[in-house]
Amino acid sequence: MLVIGEKVNVMSKTIGPAMKAREAGPVQEMARRQVEHGADILDINLGPATKGGPEMMEWVVNTVQEAVPDTRLCLDTMNPEAMEAGLKVCKLQPVINSTSAERARLETFLPLAKTYEAEIIGLAMDEHGVSRDANERVEKAMTIMAAMMEFDVPLDRLYLDPLLLPVGVAQQQAMEALMAIQMFKALSEPPLKTTVGLSNIYNGCPEHVKGPMAAALLALLIPAGLDSAIMDADDELQMKVARTDPAAMQIDDDRIAKSISVLENNDLYCHSYLD
Repeated sequence: MLVIGEKVNVMSKTIGPAMKAREAGPVQEMARRQVEHGADILDINLGPATKGGPEMMEWVVNTVQEAVPDTRLCLDTMNPEAMEAGLKVCKLQPVINSTSAERARLETFLPLAKTYEAEIIGLAMDEHGVSRDANERVEKAMTIMAAMMEFDVPLDRLYLDPLLLPVGVAQQQAMEALMAIQMFKALSEPPLKTTVGLSNIYNGCPEHVKGPMAAALLALLIPAGLDSAIMDADDELQMKVARTDPAAMQIDDDRIAKSISVLENNDLYCHSYLD
């Protein structure tokens, strides 16, 4: 499974100030550490990037590429000018993170994917919000696929993301995401690629829960057809599962087993469920 390291993020309390101040050292150290721990691609997250976005994106991309020149980058911003500024200076094939089934976003980001021959993540949601179930996620995926063909972007560059929701507020949605991934795989031949923003599942959870919860979800999603995840490459438990052959997947960690039981809705989530 492809691991997309998530930690070069302007919203991070540790790395964000360095990105804003153009301090290369901490940014490059973070990039090297994630790659050393197994990240295949690095996500560069500037969020809205409403102030000086293009300049910041160009600087961060160049700074990270200087540190890890053989690593591809996944550019994450809502600002199309900042996105294009980063795409222009990427030395290896980039990934655009992300579009959705919302028409305005498709019209903004798919032309960039075509021009710069980028891969692109498509979120299974639209302007009305998050899909309610697997069937709605598939409907949004089909809208994205149709737009890809309309804008002449090959489908093999698309990663469909069912969109994870926090287990603490929408526990039943984990299995809807799993079913959506299985259904995505049947939409095209060869099968479309899939991804998730893994940390979404544990938003709001205490620190000791995050690693086991994410690892458990990987243990469920990889056999279902997950091809990649934007995740914490520094977490040994998550990386262990990410690098396990799905056919040989065996759960020998009690924390993961308990987390799977929650994700499968056999037990109700609470912050102390591991106790």
